[in-house]
Amino acid sequence: MSFGETPITLVGNLTDDPELKFTEGGAALAKFTIAVTPRTFDRTSNAWKDGTTAFYRCAAWRTLAEHVADSLKKGSRVVANGRMRQHDWTNEQGEKRSMLAVEIDDIGASVRFTTVTINAKRTGQNGSAGDDVWATGNNSAAGAADAEPPF
Repeated sequence: MSFGETPITLVGNLTDDPELKFTEGGAALAKFTIAVTPRTFDRTSNAWKDGTTAFYRCAAWRTLAEHVADSLKKGSRVVANGRMRQHDWTNEQGEKRSMLAVEIDDIGASVRFTTVTINAKRTGQNGSAGDDVWATGNNSAAGAADAEPPF
């Protein structure tokens, strides 16, 4: 993260299935919206009350985008970390427009109200399994498959 960026963590539900697209250069892009509704406990009525729902437009890139599209769907409760970004453009009528969106750095299913099954597949920086010593269960850096983890 660069200096001056606005970090944000969202806990909410996807409003629709992620939309996966590819740029002309071949980079994967997943677009989706996370609905976040704050809840407070009202002691006078002895009940939980929902606040106003905020909708955050989000984008994930490359391998993360593909994992989001393969793993999450409408209604999925997620915890997402990212950075607020402002996008400016001029519409067809020549009017200047802008919007805030969240560029997602990491996202996962929330297990607060449900359970999930993880299909773990670690990848290296370039997205290939070959860069990861855990990918095949063979820790060649340590010299043996049953060697202690490198931490």
